[in-house]
Amino acid sequence: MAAMGRKLLNNLKSKEFREYLMSTHFWGPVANWGIPIAALGDLKKDPKIISGTMTTALCLYSLVFMRFAWKVQPRNMLLFACHITNFTAQGMQGARFLEYHHMGGKERMKKAEAQQVA
Repeated sequence: MAAMGRKLLNNLKSKEFREYLMSTHFWGPVANWGIPIAALGDLKKDPKIISGTMTTALCLYSLVFMRFAWKVQPRNMLLFACHITNFTAQGMQGARFLEYHHMGGKERMKKAEAQQVA
């Protein structure tokens, strides 16, 4: 276990790791994490504010960049993880949008609100 810890520490101290931390291969995906974090935060918000068009666009955007992250050499797994997380969160938002606008969710919410007032 101690040998594994030393190996990890040596890798963190290496010139290659420092160069990676100063590259766009690292900072690009780090900056992109704001999108899936915001989408995950929006999962608790009212579904009537979800834009179906924007959700679809963000799903397609993430699919394109997942493929890019996989094909670029060396593979950018941090970017891939960011976009698979975003695609999942946007997919959940899309399901909430469809349920609310096309599967009776809006009517159920109106009934529930009416019952609370009465």
